[in-house]
Amino acid sequence: MSFTPDGLLRKLTELSAVSASPARYVIAFSGGLDSAVLLHALADSRGTHDVPVVAVHVDHGLHAESAVWADHCKVFAAGLGLEFHELKVDVDRRSGMGLEAAARKARYAGLRDLLEPNDWLLSAHHKDDQAETLLLNLMRGSGPAGLAGIDSIRPFACGWLVRPLLEISRNELEEYAAELGLAWVEDPSNADQNFDRNFLRHEILPRLEKRWPDAAGRIRRSAALAREATSLLTDLAAKDREEVGDRPDRLRIDKLQALSPERQRNLLRHVVFSLGMPMPGAVHLQQIQSHLLDAREDAQPLVSWPGVRVRRYREHLYLLPEIAEESQWPEATAVVGEQVDLPGGLGTLLFVRNTENGLSDAVIGKGLEVRYRVGGEEFKPVGQSHTRKLKKLLQDEGVVPWMRERLPLLYSGGELVAVADLWIAASAMSEVGTAIEWRNRPAIH
Repeated sequence: MSFTPDGLLRKLTELSAVSASPARYVIAFSGGLDSAVLLHALADSRGTHDVPVVAVHVDHGLHAESAVWADHCKVFAAGLGLEFHELKVDVDRRSGMGLEAAARKARYAGLRDLLEPNDWLLSAHHKDDQAETLLLNLMRGSGPAGLAGIDSIRPFACGWLVRPLLEISRNELEEYAAELGLAWVEDPSNADQNFDRNFLRHEILPRLEKRWPDAAGRIRRSAALAREATSLLTDLAAKDREEVGDRPDRLRIDKLQALSPERQRNLLRHVVFSLGMPMPGAVHLQQIQSHLLDAREDAQPLVSWPGVRVRRYREHLYLLPEIAEESQWPEATAVVGEQVDLPGGLGTLLFVRNTENGLSDAVIGKGLEVRYRVGGEEFKPVGQSHTRKLKKLLQDEGVVPWMRERLPLLYSGGELVAVADLWIAASAMSEVGTAIEWRNRPAIH
């Protein structure tokens, strides 16, 4: 038997060279063979590593037996004397990303919320999983990042996501489980070859192994080489970003155009990834290059994919989360108290009393309500000699077009008295009054 708890600890020690020491080992425990072996090996070696071990089972609610599986996991963890948590998550079946991807998204969102600082979230992906992932990404037409497969360790939430079994085959894990008499859950969906991963697992990889012994190991080595190439491309993108990006979510058009098409695409992928948004396909990158970079400065072209909107305005390219564009805004919201939570990820308005150059007590006394633009508004800000169209004010201020309809407007007695925290009406201001602060707002310039 080649897999041992001591070998696992040596791998974890090796991985700790790139991270902080783990506060806890939090095991993503499905109850299947792989995670059962990982959990048992860490529990068995507690006297050596002295790191608290926590088992977490995520119930996706996708199978009639999911509650039975959760009970099995609870009993298994209790038998090892381990702390156990069960997370129930809602999987968005209508997300358009497929059931597997939607379940994965829900699972990691739940696990993210559970982690504490410097926790290591351990996943039991092994050598065969690595081979399947690379082949899947190859069939999807992925670039070097996709062909690099699964990372052994990477930052995740307030800790790290660690996969210490990537050099261990499923056969080795089966040998360990058989020798120790471990019981595990068999998810029947793992045999359903309508899922691409299962088709590769049951049909393709066995044939490859028959023709080329240790095919999974060979594929893993190819993934390691692709990961090296990806690291170099990431370094290049980081340097390009310093020159092209004056802010995390926007890039200078002229400086982006000065790069070769290949470096443009490399940089765009890097920026999207660093913002934590869904990655673009090759078609989306080509559309950005052809539709946005060469568009007129006064045009408002859009390239989008689920979760992401890419826009151009004047000399900048903006990469935006979808939620900031698609929310529906209420017609009016009364201001009660000193805070108003705005819809659609727009942040919060705070009202700070007894501040220089704020809304007068008379205006506050009439009551305030938050509205949004409908068009035709006129406004005379403090310092302006005459009333102007709000549309023109926003243009001169450089507010991006897609945020102009989302700026919170404050009305009192039916009159527009403030535009977010940008301007207060001359007729509504007092030397000592109530100031407006817009916290956690999206970028408006």
